[in-house]
Amino acid sequence: MKIAKHIQDLLYRYECVILPGFGAFLSQKEPATINEETHTFFPPKKVVSFNSQLRKNDGLLANYIAQVQQVSYNEAIKIISSFVKKLDNSFQKDGKVELENIGIFYYAEEKLQFEPFEQVNYLTDSFGLDSFQSAAVSRETYKEQVEELEEKAPIHFTPNRRKAPAYLKYAAIGLVALGISGFVGLNFYSDQVSQHNIAEQEQAQEQLQQQIQQATFVIDNPLPAVTLKVAKETGNYHIVAGAFRVEENAKKKVLELKDEGFKARLIGANKYGLHQVVYASRESRRDAINLLNKIRRSHEGAWLLVEEL
Repeated sequence: MKIAKHIQDLLYRYECVILPGFGAFLSQKEPATINEETHTFFPPKKVVSFNSQLRKNDGLLANYIAQVQQVSYNEAIKIISSFVKKLDNSFQKDGKVELENIGIFYYAEEKLQFEPFEQVNYLTDSFGLDSFQSAAVSRETYKEQVEELEEKAPIHFTPNRRKAPAYLKYAAIGLVALGISGFVGLNFYSDQVSQHNIAEQEQAQEQLQQQIQQATFVIDNPLPAVTLKVAKETGNYHIVAGAFRVEENAKKKVLELKDEGFKARLIGANKYGLHQVVYASRESRRDAINLLNKIRRSHEGAWLLVEEL
């Protein structure tokens, strides 16, 4: 089932993947665990669960299918609808449905139940990690050995104090002097390291600025300055069209997008001094993602910026 493979791909990237008309696959991170009985170590993982109440299409799966299978969005919706009908037919015929590497569905006490498969770990941070067993460490065995040694060769402590030779006093004074000089030298070394780190950071920042300057698209003959009156849009989620070193080029991009029907505008310069142009802004993340998916059908370079202006 290709749809099952698409759902797997999305579970690696997102925590909620909705299969419209059927339900939502949810993933939650779990830390590494240890089975004390078998002495088995398990890496961190994503545990997959299912919610049959979330059936409304959020566009995520449909847009992914349209992109991967190179079909239209409406065609992707039809593919999903046909897949859900096949699932319903399987329930009526066999009483259960199995999605490869995801889980198995069945009805128990007139309720839809879901059991996830555990052979696939959807947490990308744990890629390549597998469970392993370690031999048990028996501390009691070492304790018994130590007790046997103490019985055979007991250790006696005497309260007698011996007078330290005179040369030891001079040696102690010498050690104190060496400690003081070492402490001063360590402080000097630490100061040198700090100055070196600061210089290296400044050099790295300068190289980063040079790379940004080289990667910036610059038009030799920019248009004259244009004053735009744009209706203010609210929201902290912005669909970015591009960032320009020259402000006139950014304004030209705004005009081009307006001709295409977008409510484009400038939102100011970022920390690198690049003037950012956005298609639009939205109040909620969900609305912004839906708009981003829509724009990417014709403008692949669009991306989402979350920033309070």
